[in-house]
Amino acid sequence: MKILVTGGAGYIGSHMVRTLGEQGHDVVVYDNLSTGHRESVLHGRLVVGDTADAAALDRLFAAERFDAVAHFAASIVVEESVREPLKYYRNNFSNALNLIDVCLRHQVERFVFSSTAAVYGIPAESPVTEDVPPAPINPYGSSKAMVEQALRDVSRASQFRYVALRYFNVAGADEMVRIGQKYKDATHLITLSLRTALGLRPRLNIFGTDYETPDGTCIRDYIHVDDLIDAHVLALGHLMAGGGSKIYNCGYGHGYSVKEVVRAVREVTGIGFPAVEAGRRAGDPPALIADSALIRKELGWRPSRDDLQYIIRTAWEWEKKVVNRKQ
Repeated sequence: MKILVTGGAGYIGSHMVRTLGEQGHDVVVYDNLSTGHRESVLHGRLVVGDTADAAALDRLFAAERFDAVAHFAASIVVEESVREPLKYYRNNFSNALNLIDVCLRHQVERFVFSSTAAVYGIPAESPVTEDVPPAPINPYGSSKAMVEQALRDVSRASQFRYVALRYFNVAGADEMVRIGQKYKDATHLITLSLRTALGLRPRLNIFGTDYETPDGTCIRDYIHVDDLIDAHVLALGHLMAGGGSKIYNCGYGHGYSVKEVVRAVREVTGIGFPAVEAGRRAGDPPALIADSALIRKELGWRPSRDDLQYIIRTAWEWEKKVVNRKQ
């Protein structure tokens, strides 16, 4: 197949490009390189461009005959979305509409959307199922939920079909240490912990120790990036086989607390880096865990990397490689 991967030079998108390329697909990557990196594109062809540029998208679709689109391009930092909401509505929602519109004009009717568990906000129940109505509490989650609604409406009015994957806390890196997270200002707990262990940060802050959880810290469902990509590939296969529009959770169905993650990072690295307790952050739910029964049942998703130590170990090897490159 010929597949367009937007945001394919970024963390998760680059793993999708690697997998599709290894499977023999013809991949075109469309990325503005604002947070992505040329060297992360291991297969296919990179076209530098922005999803805000509808004319450039139109030219690209006219020149290529895509079988499907996998859309990863987005802004993803929750705290930034609160400070700069218009940036998130423009980049995540408005630009997605540009892309969907071009797909319709060029009769590209299969669309895999990288969504987020942030659409759930603070759910009353955990694990959370796809039936729980979206109730985002920040512009990041809202912008993704708006794209989901647009996809839903477009699919009802046309032959266009999509799969939206709501995933939880993505971590880890390529097992061969070729690609991984390159965010300059990382916000994810595992990456922050590893960079603290490397001495790149003075300490790790633990936000909130008085939640109604066994050790008082927030619990999250961590998923290895390659298991997540396996779900995306299955979603693509579902659409190529004529399957209908669907929304699926991607997570392991169980979680780890902040303190458990910190303990595991110390075990993997062998470094007792400093971690200090701080006050709660606004909008952090006590627990956010995926109920992924639906994607397991309907697409046959069988994650094989459900191991916190493995997730951390692959991320650790990647972080060390990045640091050594800079020295």
